[in-house]
Amino acid sequence: MDLSFWERSTWFGEVDYTIVGSGIVGLHAALRLRERFPESKILILEKGMLPQGASTKNAGFACFGSLSEIIDDLKIHTEEEVVSLIQKRWCGLQLLRKRLGDSIIDFRPFGGYELFLKDDDTSFNEAQTRMPFINEILKPIFKSAVFTKEVDRFGFRQTNAYLFFNPYEAQLDTGKMMQALLRAAIAENILILNQQTVTSYHESSGGVEVTLGDFSFRTKKLLFATNGFASEITEGAVKPARAQVLITKPIPGLDIRGTFHLDKGYYYFRNIGERILLGGGRNLDFEGETTTEFGLTEKIQNRLEQLLKEVILPGHDFEIEHRWSGIMGMGSSKTPIVSQLSEHVYCGVRMGGMGVAIGSLIGTELADLV
Repeated sequence: MDLSFWERSTWFGEVDYTIVGSGIVGLHAALRLRERFPESKILILEKGMLPQGASTKNAGFACFGSLSEIIDDLKIHTEEEVVSLIQKRWCGLQLLRKRLGDSIIDFRPFGGYELFLKDDDTSFNEAQTRMPFINEILKPIFKSAVFTKEVDRFGFRQTNAYLFFNPYEAQLDTGKMMQALLRAAIAENILILNQQTVTSYHESSGGVEVTLGDFSFRTKKLLFATNGFASEITEGAVKPARAQVLITKPIPGLDIRGTFHLDKGYYYFRNIGERILLGGGRNLDFEGETTTEFGLTEKIQNRLEQLLKEVILPGHDFEIEHRWSGIMGMGSSKTPIVSQLSEHVYCGVRMGGMGVAIGSLIGTELADLV
């Protein structure tokens, strides 16, 4: 970079905290650092034009896990781990709402639903059998039953006549949420530089030398909030997981309101006004979707359209208006990694596909490690 004296001193001189990633985690970390260190110089580096990964590309679900997801999680995590994770997601959602306000993020508490395909009686029966136990272990958090069984009133086809309802789920507007967080950061004199990729960093006594291509600067502390792009710094504990999404043009008379889960959360859809947003399908090709490359595949997009036509919108004419993808951070465990990697370097990564819910809390915890 051919930087002037002014540019070097204003943006890169005497930096106290550098955060890599301007998503939900990174912005909350910056805001928390500002609360703790009012006079500090805080710099956020973002490799994309907009926050990359999943923060601006998610479906806008304010959720903490469907019934079958929680049952599935209990097969690889202890009961204490699962309950703790759900509590963190719930606390994260409340933190997000408190910081930004429900009207700003267009928070809509329509509730969430889980439906099951007719040929998946095994999963439905398991969910029905395990529901009382799941409600019991979640009672200390929510003080009442979370899941109830209801008759499907939406007219879905090729599904069980019953679905499971969760009154604590809601929708929000991902774009408005991220704009509000960015505005809050700028208002707190937090510097944000886009299209800047950290190519390397070198730690020494007193701080870290951060390299951006052919330019480098010093910072006292370096915090990574890169989620799905954190495989290298976590030695493979985080694996990228691409999520493909589509959205329809407006469908006159659409009578679907809420957030919906299908197939243990591998598919999810919601209304946005009179549109349907539908995403998922990485279970069709786990290997191919374990990538940091944005993109779409015919196999998954065809399956999403098939679900729209045969299950979600039977008898409705619809057109696809737009398609996109995002990169989540997954791993063998769904527990986020909030860790001090060395004397001056920290990370808050691996949101497990629940960044909207847990990201604000993880960003706060990351800042509190410093």
